[in-house]
Amino acid sequence: MIRSMTGFGRRQGTWSGGAVIVEVRSVNHRFLETSIRLPRALAAHEDRLKKLIQSQCARGRVDLSVTTQGGRGGSHTLYLDAALANQYHHTLRTLQRSLKVGGSIDIGLIAGFRDIIVLTDQPAEDPKLVKTVERLVRLALQELVRMRKKEGALLAKDLLGRLSTMHKYADQIKTKAPMVAQESFDRMKTRVGKLLETVPPDLPRLHQELAVYADRSDITEELVRLDAHMVQFEQTMHRSDSAGKTLDFLVQEMGREVNTIGSKSNDIPITSSVVHMKTELERLREQIQNIE
Repeated sequence: MIRSMTGFGRRQGTWSGGAVIVEVRSVNHRFLETSIRLPRALAAHEDRLKKLIQSQCARGRVDLSVTTQGGRGGSHTLYLDAALANQYHHTLRTLQRSLKVGGSIDIGLIAGFRDIIVLTDQPAEDPKLVKTVERLVRLALQELVRMRKKEGALLAKDLLGRLSTMHKYADQIKTKAPMVAQESFDRMKTRVGKLLETVPPDLPRLHQELAVYADRSDITEELVRLDAHMVQFEQTMHRSDSAGKTLDFLVQEMGREVNTIGSKSNDIPITSSVVHMKTELERLREQIQNIE
């Protein structure tokens, strides 16, 4: 059954006396796009976590965040940005020469600038932490998938209801369709007859041209293709893999057939049914944007 692209999962575990929190959320996107935020110690494992996401999600923008709190392994870690310190020193020297002022540029002055030396609680590299994070990510993704399936079931109910409405209006058109070509023939024959009241027409040639005109008003083929697209639409909804793009394509094809039916027919009841079908197709198209 279809799945929504919207979901959320959260799992929390312990590591080295502290906590590890994993959150994963997803929203609509044309393709699969991932954004992963990790502690420094886990940066090297981003690709592995990305593959875990890819194994569970086919489409959508998926944001994964991993944070650590407390614990013995991650407190009071200092990071020195030597390149930035060098830039500060060079800039201060330039300023000193420009203003022609004295004074010393000592280590205390430079160390006092922001971001030169940063104190963080990022954990150190630890194989146990990596395993804990992978386990929590898998659990969070399972929760996210469950939510996507639940919302997908609600979307499926709505889509099937609208597809049923489409079938209803298509059946109304089918009832009227056999008479459309004949009505077009009779209507044009009457108009041509009035124009040729004073001129003897070539009746065989006239009837032949009218028959061709009437045939162009025949909507049987369009109705057959529309039925086929609707059947395929319902079958696609029960697939286990990603179905959103296929459903979107089928809605476009249904729209083509409905537009052709509307342009071929001058019948008021058929035109009314076409208008209703276009409304349902637009609602289908909007909902499909949420499907994986």
